Amino acid sequence: MADREPDFNLLGQLTALSQVGFEMAAAVGIGVALDYYLGWAPWASICGAIVGLVGGLAHLISILNRQGKNRTYKPPRDAQ
Repeated sequence: MADREPDFNLLGQLTALSQVGFEMAAAVGIGVALDYYLGWAPWASICGAIVGLVGGLAHLISILNRQGKNRTYKPPRDAQ
C-alpha cells in the first residue's frame, strides 16, 4: 500500500476522459437499439455514430481547453 495521499485532481481528469468514451459508445448503442426495435437499419446506427463522434470530440476539446486555462506556463529564467 502506498504511503502517499491519492491524487484527486488526476482522478477527476481520468473520470472526465472516460465520460468522453462513454458518450461516444452510448450514442451508437441507442442508434443500434432504434434500428432493432423500429426497423430503421442502418440509419439510426449511422446517425448515432456521427452524433457520438461529434459530441465526444466537442466534450474532449472543452476538457482540453479547460485544462489549458488552468495550466500556466512559466518559462525558465536565463542565468546571465
